[in-house]
Amino acid sequence: MDRISGLPDEVLVKILSFVPTKVAVSTSILSKRWEFLWMWLTKLKFGSKRYSESEFKRLQCFLDRNLPLHRAPVIESFRLVLSDSHFKPEDIRMWVVVAVSRYIRELKIYSSHYGEKQNILPSSLYTCKSLVILKLDGGVLLDVPRMVCLPSLKTLELKGVRYFKQGSLQRLLCNCPVLEDLVVNLSHHDNMGKLTVIVPSLQRLSLSTPSSREFVIDTPSLLSFQLVDRNDNSHTFLIENMPKLREAYINVPFADIKSLIGSITSVKRLAISSEVGYGEGFIFNHLEELTLWNKYSSNLLVWFLKNSPNLRELMLVSETDDHENLGMLSWNQPSIVPECMLSSLQKFTWFKYLGRPQDRDIAVYILKNACRLRTATIKSDTRLFTKLEMITELRLSSQASSTCELNFS
Repeated sequence: MDRISGLPDEVLVKILSFVPTKVAVSTSILSKRWEFLWMWLTKLKFGSKRYSESEFKRLQCFLDRNLPLHRAPVIESFRLVLSDSHFKPEDIRMWVVVAVSRYIRELKIYSSHYGEKQNILPSSLYTCKSLVILKLDGGVLLDVPRMVCLPSLKTLELKGVRYFKQGSLQRLLCNCPVLEDLVVNLSHHDNMGKLTVIVPSLQRLSLSTPSSREFVIDTPSLLSFQLVDRNDNSHTFLIENMPKLREAYINVPFADIKSLIGSITSVKRLAISSEVGYGEGFIFNHLEELTLWNKYSSNLLVWFLKNSPNLRELMLVSETDDHENLGMLSWNQPSIVPECMLSSLQKFTWFKYLGRPQDRDIAVYILKNACRLRTATIKSDTRLFTKLEMITELRLSSQASSTCELNFS
């Protein structure tokens, strides 16, 4: 220990940066030499979801006493994992104020919420010029003031927060001129209202909602889009201006996606789960990789095969809530073999394949008509005897591609 203590301060601080903050703080009792070294750390993480009430109380006392004395001129990362039943909002606001005064670059707060969500963010955070990453999860009330300016913010994650009033998020986004990554996980009774995302600089967008929403999205620089919505009520999608979109994940099993599908035709990679509403007149000329989750109908598969002339890789994933009902309940094969089957499809994979008659018909159709197919992989969780029957059925079927490698697992 004496040999380590003889190292320069910057070396010791570097060593402490590789251990959890709690461990780094505990070294302060080793000797006078170590007493204040942790205060130079630029990455701080306090709290845990597993803390007891007494541990949270000790943490509060520690932060109240020591955080204002922190010596690093810049805090690269400040993370708090809290239970709002053990902390007053004004205490948390004070800690964030200190972090903002140290030119914070990343702030992440997780707050478990058992009652009304609290406003724990100081107004100074909304004008922090150094902030690059902001992640809020749980018991946070987002009360966006009139004065907002976050000129460096590139990543924003809001999961399960409550909004002080409708339009709060829109006001925040309007004042983030270089924002590139946005994650919004909505919740019941979050007071969001209509979700409006108009951000010219945005490149990646992920949205999740458990309830019926109205969406307005205008993101001309967007490269990646994810939408998860398992609500069975209708929605209003106004999604436009995504000319650069290259990949999308759309999980909206029960929503009519006619108004959405036309905005994502530029993608090269698409994963989609939907049962209704595809629309006509849309061609996916750039689509090369397609993943389909389909529970009840093969209509979506047929639709994409017809409208994706350059498709190279197709992945099917069977979904069900009931083992007996696994598999598409209908298969209406195209009257004309789609262009992608004749000229471009090279790889086919089916996950959770059970070999029902309609599943078998689809697999056989693809093997029979995909002239350029190089590999076909069937993955099944069924018992061995049933799997052997499936393998035999598919191996005996005719194949359009003489070089196709048929694999089972």
